[in-house]
Amino acid sequence: MAVDSSLSSPLGPPACEKDAKALRFIEEMTRNADTVQENLLAEILRRNAETEYLRRFNLGGATDRDTFKSKLPIITYEDLQPEIQRIADGDRSPILSAHPISEFLTSSGTSAGERKLMPTIQEELDRRQLLYSLLMPVMNLYVPGLDKGKGLYFLFVKSETKTPGGLPARPVLTSYYKSDKFRSRPYDPYNVYTSPNEAILCADSFQSMYSQMLCGLLDRLSVLRVGAVFASGLLRAIRFLQLHWSRLANDIESGSLDSEITDPSIRQCMSVILKPDQHLAEFIRQECQTENWEGIITRIWPNTKYLDVIVTGAMAQYIPTLEYYSGGLPMACTMYASSECYFGLNLNPMSKPSEVSYTIMPNMAYFEFIPLGGSKAVELVDVKIGKEYELVVTTYAGLCRYRVGDILRVTGFHNSAPQFHFVRRKNVLLSIDSDKTDESELQKAVENASKLLLKECGTRVAEYTSYADTSTIPGHYVLYWELLVRDGERQPSHDTLTQCCLEMEESLNSVYRQCRVADNSVGPLEIRVVRNGTFEELMDYAISRGASINQYKVPRCVNFTPIVELLDSRVVSAHFSPALPHWTPERRRR
Repeated sequence: MAVDSSLSSPLGPPACEKDAKALRFIEEMTRNADTVQENLLAEILRRNAETEYLRRFNLGGATDRDTFKSKLPIITYEDLQPEIQRIADGDRSPILSAHPISEFLTSSGTSAGERKLMPTIQEELDRRQLLYSLLMPVMNLYVPGLDKGKGLYFLFVKSETKTPGGLPARPVLTSYYKSDKFRSRPYDPYNVYTSPNEAILCADSFQSMYSQMLCGLLDRLSVLRVGAVFASGLLRAIRFLQLHWSRLANDIESGSLDSEITDPSIRQCMSVILKPDQHLAEFIRQECQTENWEGIITRIWPNTKYLDVIVTGAMAQYIPTLEYYSGGLPMACTMYASSECYFGLNLNPMSKPSEVSYTIMPNMAYFEFIPLGGSKAVELVDVKIGKEYELVVTTYAGLCRYRVGDILRVTGFHNSAPQFHFVRRKNVLLSIDSDKTDESELQKAVENASKLLLKECGTRVAEYTSYADTSTIPGHYVLYWELLVRDGERQPSHDTLTQCCLEMEESLNSVYRQCRVADNSVGPLEIRVVRNGTFEELMDYAISRGASINQYKVPRCVNFTPIVELLDSRVVSAHFSPALPHWTPERRRR
């Protein structure tokens, strides 16, 4: 369809009139970022003026930024937890928001070992949907013809529960996929998935993955992009294909669905989609039975133009593996979001992963930024290029000056809206998938496991460090232990050390345990015992590279290849967790 040339955008020529409208909106918001922010905060403060939380600070009806920042403190989740718990327990008074809290979005971050509960209101779905609607108009500027095919996206719902007061508590994407915004979305030729809703919405992760992969194989020549939310999720899909290609090929050859797929809605929709195709079945067997899986994505889905996955932050560790399986396809990181708030989008989605920057959309929330090492927050438009900041948000749902915990580096501006590179999560030590383990959690887990050693043979953990091993699919935590054995004849047994692995897993937070038990996105924890003197060698290596002997501390996490290789060369035994840790969707009561 020809597009009126008058609709052209500074970002580039739109693919259609709908795209032109979206690109104009981006330009309008980013050109007037400061005014949008000022008005948005005033609207939030007016709307929530009579909430219990805001009344504590005696704003006196003021809606300006200076009064707001002078009277309200910058807070963390722990500061807000009593109010959140009251809402979760059923208190429906306007505590944080004048609009009713419709559900809680469970964060991948944790507090006291449990997922954080982020309050949200119904209209936030509209705000999130608005940001989603901007992604393809931007992508169409860089990759033409996406309306001529489909996207193979591996999307999943996760476990959810209800709070004591009856409100749903679930991940933000589960909330979105189960909403009418997603399930009843209008047809858009630029956004057609190979996976039917029935497969995406199936709570059984095996049946969901199996049917999504099967649909992707059946429609392989229509696939123009392959994706998942995180890079780790796409690699799990590839691993799933490695394990189950024979069964999938059998289904395609016979035209009948594997008996392990019992979900009635999936079986019904697949009865329409799945027809016998011996030629396709033979092709899949031919490609998958070889040991060489390099470029498997483009071999099976030859028209794929890019991968749509998050490969920033902790996910950057998966880039080499994705390059291997995809034959070097571009990787697009399209948006930046969290349970607290959706923040912005990548206006150059085909940039290299190391150069990805997200443009903050000033209409999503009121944003402030604390300079790293500083304390006074600055406005969205006042950040400085090259500086790093911690993100602070104020939302319609009632979070006020809330520290998200993300560290961002300013890379530039689009009009007056800053663009940020995601640096890291604050205080996170280990991460494989959606799990996030900090140093204090890891220390506590090591201490609990060490008690087993002490009980059996008087052995202690003299030193330790950790490593997120992503060479396996799924990835897993590796702990390097140097042991202090007091009685040489009472060496810890293999069984004891495997139980130490399990004890550590039991001690880690609920997000980690969910990844292990329900999502299968993290593999069994491993302890590698290293010979005595290894951590002395580690210190010597660090000092040889310029570290001060007076200030040297053993790093509790390593990822520098020479250090990992040094540790691995000193391993005397390796032990894996022998079972799954305990996990249920229900939250522990405090």
